[in-house]
Amino acid sequence: MNVSRRPPADPCPCGRPLSYATCCGRYHAGAPAPDAESLMRSRYSAYVRHDADYLLRTWHATTRPPALSLDEPAGARTIWLGLDVLRAADTGPDRAEVEFRARYRVGGGSAVRMQEHSRFVREDGQWFYLDAV
Repeated sequence: MNVSRRPPADPCPCGRPLSYATCCGRYHAGAPAPDAESLMRSRYSAYVRHDADYLLRTWHATTRPPALSLDEPAGARTIWLGLDVLRAADTGPDRAEVEFRARYRVGGGSAVRMQEHSRFVREDGQWFYLDAV
């Protein structure tokens, strides 16, 4: 596991006006996310912090890959620039969707904007990323 270390008072990468420790850090430490949007934000923060274990733990078993590597070749480091949640909605008692836009840069290249419409499911009180449509 290659998790970058930051002081707990650092701002949370997910964009909420909270410290990492009081925002996504608590989910990375094992607390369940209260809703799909919080899970999606915490997963974005996990990408920023290179926490592949958390990403796998919060990926639904039916769609989760067997392994996930966030190791990057020299000179191709991904720098995450920000996250915008465009829409979050419950679509059933234990289902939700979140549409978001993330910005990043690979190496010294131009900034890239990725937009995704993600689906989530809750099982036994725990939210999981299901897939993107």
